[in-house]
Amino acid sequence: MFKRREKPGIFRRVLDFFWPSIGFSRSTRYLGYRLARLPGTPYSLAAGFAFGAAISFTPFVGLHFILGGLLAWAFRANILASAIGTAVGNPWTFPFIWASSYHLGYWMLGRKTGNDSGFSAGTMDQFFHNLMEDGWQSVTEIFSNVIFPMLIGSIPLSIVVWLVFYYPLSILIRNFHLRRAEALQAGAQRQRKAAEMSMLQVSKNKDNR
Repeated sequence: MFKRREKPGIFRRVLDFFWPSIGFSRSTRYLGYRLARLPGTPYSLAAGFAFGAAISFTPFVGLHFILGGLLAWAFRANILASAIGTAVGNPWTFPFIWASSYHLGYWMLGRKTGNDSGFSAGTMDQFFHNLMEDGWQSVTEIFSNVIFPMLIGSIPLSIVVWLVFYYPLSILIRNFHLRRAEALQAGAQRQRKAAEMSMLQVSKNKDNR
């Protein structure tokens, strides 16, 4: 019923991810409504999603689901919402996330980025490939020059991302829950009035007999 008649192409979907056609404000509200339909409090849902989004800025690729779930569990947030939040880190955003955390980490460590050991698109693939093939000894240098700075740079970025997602989503989810509670209350009142009217009509019919 609410599906598009024609599915958007890959270019349109990529463009919508970075610049939603419905606008960032409406896109955020839509996300908040989708989360609000999950069971949980506004805090647990918003915090869970924020933890998933924040953990996506760390270089622990392949462990985002687990780490996001552990953080959500530790802070009594919604684990399912944290799994959804990890979608912030995806093949389209990872290059920007890794590059920003790498350069920020180098700046925080007081290092100067060099062309010989800098971040590149294949850095993470090279790291995990060397780890699987030759063990930790062969990846010590790339860990020290790339992964460790990325880890340091991801800490402030993750905190900012958590705040950016948590507060707007918590407000949207709370408002959604309030409106839904008011709608349920109004529906219950209408049903009660209808029942009272029905009983009154039955009583009148008996009196007329």
